[in-house]
Amino acid sequence: MQSFPSDVLESLRLHLEEEKKHTNDRIAELSAQDPFSDPDRVNDNAASDSEASEESSHDRFAAMVEELKNHLSDIDAALERIGDGSYGFCTNCHAMIDTDRLSILPTATLCLNCEQTKKSVVQVK
Repeated sequence: MQSFPSDVLESLRLHLEEEKKHTNDRIAELSAQDPFSDPDRVNDNAASDSEASEESSHDRFAAMVEELKNHLSDIDAALERIGDGSYGFCTNCHAMIDTDRLSILPTATLCLNCEQTKKSVVQVK
């Protein structure tokens, strides 16, 4: 099985590590902005419209944090694949993933053909 040159993998690893740090920082920022993170909130006798606004904001922050956590999981999986030598190969058909695709989406696990097949199967359901 052909593999990426070690300097390319090292560059990708550094990029993913930086992306991981940035994503963790963003999660911390969003968590701090979440109205439900305020310990005084429980004791606040705010009006119901204020409560509804806080809950809506909380739901929005929670969704963004969840999306970022999923991204972190993808980054960790890509770093693991770099470490074990399987990075850049489709997890479905084991073909090498196009480098253009990986430069756009370094956490990609599927080649373009398998990704398109997956999407067409999902659309049929």
